[in-house]
Amino acid sequence: MESVSKDPHAAASLLIRQARRDDLPAMEWEGEYTHFRRLYQEAFESARIGHALLWVVEQPGGGLVAQAFVQLVSSRKELADGVHRAYVYGLRVRREHRRNGIGTRLMQAVEADLYRRGFRLVCLNVSRDNGEAKRLYERLGYRIVAVEEGRWSYIDDRGVRQHMHEPAWRMEKRLSAPDA
Repeated sequence: MESVSKDPHAAASLLIRQARRDDLPAMEWEGEYTHFRRLYQEAFESARIGHALLWVVEQPGGGLVAQAFVQLVSSRKELADGVHRAYVYGLRVRREHRRNGIGTRLMQAVEADLYRRGFRLVCLNVSRDNGEAKRLYERLGYRIVAVEEGRWSYIDDRGVRQHMHEPAWRMEKRLSAPDA
């Protein structure tokens, strides 16, 4: 699914679309997220087999300004069960593009696509230290349903396992048919 959006606060028209393999290097944002290179590749492979979705927001002439990852299938069924419940993670908007409605429009596009696919519940985790993101999700209708310890690990671009501790709120939203 592709949709062109115009931001009332910004001059540029933006394209919200699913990520392509050739987007992966640009999703590292000039090195800011290079440490997630393997995670991005794994997420793309998961999307290729239908277990995930990767979304990007592209500005005219190229250049990615936002991204979001969605797990459709997870071993943690309370996050993503492959049928009715999906899990959004890795929603990022470049700093210089924040507070222009891009995150809101990206989430709305993701939610509309999930609804069309038959998903009726979306959940996400938001860091307890990220009040700005929590307020965004609350404005979009998400509510806190659980506390997440936030312990996870990944193998970085150098092959070293990194252990993370990011205490979070789990938030959920029941999806309804998108506005026409």
